[in-house]
Amino acid sequence: MFTGIVEELGQVEHLARTESSARLTVLGPLVTSDAVHGASIAVNGVCLTVVEHDAEAGWFSVDVMAETLSRSGVGSLVPGARVNLERAMSAFSRFGGHIVQGHVDGTATVVERVADEHWEVVTFTLPGDLARYVVEKGSVTVDGVSLTVAAVTDDTFSVSLIPTTLALTTLGLRAVGDTVNLEVDVLAKYVERLLTLPGADGLAHPAHQPTTSPTTTEVLA
Repeated sequence: MFTGIVEELGQVEHLARTESSARLTVLGPLVTSDAVHGASIAVNGVCLTVVEHDAEAGWFSVDVMAETLSRSGVGSLVPGARVNLERAMSAFSRFGGHIVQGHVDGTATVVERVADEHWEVVTFTLPGDLARYVVEKGSVTVDGVSLTVAAVTDDTFSVSLIPTTLALTTLGLRAVGDTVNLEVDVLAKYVERLLTLPGADGLAHPAHQPTTSPTTTEVLA
């Protein structure tokens, strides 16, 4: 699990595609410093497993399966591309963002950037199948960055980015037309699932009705 607080801007070294998977190698000295085989590192918000690494040289490699390639923008990365990197959160660290699984739900496109003196408002497309999970002042993950939704319409949402976010993540580099990875708030998905199951009206499902306890008279009889 992650929190959406990017630790380092990494750089893609190599992406080797096969018919249904890819091997991605990324330069990231900080996140590789304590990496071990099997460790989880989020690359642009995608939770990936370290299969090779060299802490001294500062690189790590991950395998990317077809499902991830189809739901995210990982497959379009090219050597030299900058990527947001975050190690899996520690049980002893501060929870700086929100609950981020690293399980990307889909992609969006940058449609507008409006700069101000101290921040920038960036607007993205909002896929129809994800729109119900995105609410004003709620949390959303864009390319692995935990953000607060500033405004939302039926097919777009906007976020306000402070200078630190612009400088230390790929969101400062994204241009209109670029693709980003989206992960909606997992808590919203669980709530929806619970409310659509049988018995979601608060009444016990017939199959789970408690057994009637015997009365005192029946026990004494």
